Amino acid sequence: MMTKNVIVLPGDGVGTEVTDAAVRVMEAVGELYDVSFNLERYHVGGASLDEYDTPIKDEVIEACQESDAVLLGAVGGPKWDGNTGDKRPEAALLALRKELELFTNLRPVKVYDALVESSSLKPEIVQGVDILVVRELTGGIYFGRPRFTEDLPDDRRAVDTLEYKTSEITRIAKVAFEAAGSRRGRVTSVDKANILETSRLWRDTVGTLATKYTEIDFEHMLVDNCAMQLVRYPKQFDVILTTNMFGDILSDEASMLTGSIGMLPSASLGNGTAMYEPVHGSAPDIAGKGVANPLATIASVAMMFRFSFDLEEAAQQIEQSIENVLNNGVRTGDLTDTDAAVGTDEMTEAILNEFQQHTSVAT
Repeated sequence: MMTKNVIVLPGDGVGTEVTDAAVRVMEAVGELYDVSFNLERYHVGGASLDEYDTPIKDEVIEACQESDAVLLGAVGGPKWDGNTGDKRPEAALLALRKELELFTNLRPVKVYDALVESSSLKPEIVQGVDILVVRELTGGIYFGRPRFTEDLPDDRRAVDTLEYKTSEITRIAKVAFEAAGSRRGRVTSVDKANILETSRLWRDTVGTLATKYTEIDFEHMLVDNCAMQLVRYPKQFDVILTTNMFGDILSDEASMLTGSIGMLPSASLGNGTAMYEPVHGSAPDIAGKGVANPLATIASVAMMFRFSFDLEEAAQQIEQSIENVLNNGVRTGDLTDTDAAVGTDEMTEAILNEFQQHTSVAT
């Protein structure tokens, strides 16, 4: 039996609820595959601000660096909306991405057949959608310097800096092309090259690299057109490669193809320990009510088994259990407007039962 050290960072709002659910699934799957877990939990985000007056302590970052994987819930909420700079809960995310050198964010967007009717778009538009958003995670405007707000004699001024280096663009583009090679062989690189210097560098760099991947169908697309195409004809996309900010926005838009942002997992990969988290936020309006959708976090655990533990079969079994449960009609409130909606615990139990039944049949 192998042992994996996993850091759990529940964060704020529903983060505690969905990470608890995902850990239950992680441990159940681990038993089947002879994997045990040493789990350590730490505060991050608003919870850490309340306890320690910082969104993340240095010792937490060090623990993450020394672990085999990190599972993150969500950070932020109205309580801390007035905080600025390094006192914002979201500063914890930026610190983790930087210190763990997580330059790649993978966000799969899959529309399950059972949820076609849950999308706000017509069924014929979303059925069969299967997109991988490859988002650059440690560059761009979220990390650029200088960044400041200053008072002027008769005004106020704020500055954020958007910058990219060829090396940063090349390494994330390689991830996208290689991912497309094991999927449907198509990469759409998204930028704003008609306006931004950084996007012109992005386009030149990605275009040059594309010539080395002759088996990949490749195209450039402006971000405003991509946003429109995602709701017009999303099935045209296979792998979407884009910058930090554009990837943040487009993947949230794409989440609605699936019926709910509560369905989107993510994996942040790079040179250090990988981090796994749902795309959704802390949802303070439903926190503590036991109704949050845990599927995005459970699917993030599937990605953990795939990328950090090299257990592809386990990952696929988790993903298949999610699909089977949805096929059986089990829905949390974000996926249905009927009284039949289940809560976080009920959905988690349904996943565990489905996984155990599958395991029994296989045995």
